[in-house]
Amino acid sequence: MTAPEPLDLQLNGYRGLDFADAALDAASLAGACRAYRADGGGRFLATVITDSLESLERRVAALAAAIADDETVADTVAGIHVEGPFIGTERGFVGAHPPEHTRDASPGAAERLLEAGRGHVRMVTLAPERDPGHATTSFLASRGILVAAGHCDPSLECLREACAAGLSCFTHLGNGCPHVLPRHDNVIQRVLACDELPFVTLVADGVHLPTFLLRTILRVLGPRRAIVVSDATAAAGMGPGSFRLGGREVVVGEDGAAWSADRTHLCGSTATASVMRRVLAAPFPTGVGLDDDAIDRLLALNPRHALDAAAALGRDGA
Repeated sequence: MTAPEPLDLQLNGYRGLDFADAALDAASLAGACRAYRADGGGRFLATVITDSLESLERRVAALAAAIADDETVADTVAGIHVEGPFIGTERGFVGAHPPEHTRDASPGAAERLLEAGRGHVRMVTLAPERDPGHATTSFLASRGILVAAGHCDPSLECLREACAAGLSCFTHLGNGCPHVLPRHDNVIQRVLACDELPFVTLVADGVHLPTFLLRTILRVLGPRRAIVVSDATAAAGMGPGSFRLGGREVVVGEDGAAWSADRTHLCGSTATASVMRRVLAAPFPTGVGLDDDAIDRLLALNPRHALDAAAALGRDGA
């Protein structure tokens, strides 16, 4: 039986190409797509992170044009994931995103990004507490977009209200938050307590989450709610060195961890599809200790279900 094709909902770049690069064109993206598949990957959502709304429009439009213009790109890029700019600005929660470009969500700003994407925007990550009345969440969900919370610190009540408005995912749980959190009431605990949230993504590169924590979170979420993403950047597959993510310098050490230039926080990952599969399959405590069926669900089936469910919700609401 052939294994299902993996689908990574969060890929910021690959093999030296930052998908937010102003010089991105169809040929350069096609090259990254070929390298991604050669390294064991399947399809992915090309992800761009927080910038000015005007810059994001240009970057989303460039990705949409590349998908339309090149068969290799269209075969590999399943859509666009816009991570920000409607996220928390507090240190820790903002992560590698430039805080000066974060902003409150609004349906008008979201619509500009969807128009730039010409039907290719499939996922948007925002902070529920920065979405007044959850109006933008509701708008995006009505358009068939997978709306995820991330880089945020909502109360449990706010999170549940956002789910009622159409929020259906959480982006890279355990990351995009401060190193030190209140021990009993924090965003990780709230997400795990929110039964209304259908999907949660996790970075399984062996760096972002220790394997014991990844294993524990997977047990809590169960087999149908968890999705594994790489959050990989231009540094993926390149080895140690300096790279770019959203215009900022990323430094990769011998251990493969991608850090900000000042070493204060991680900046995406360098993980290839084979690295994630190895982390998930290796016996505990080196890895998570999952079998092939469980890994295929995390890497392929669940992410596809999440996008399909969002699209169906948009059709039903149309």
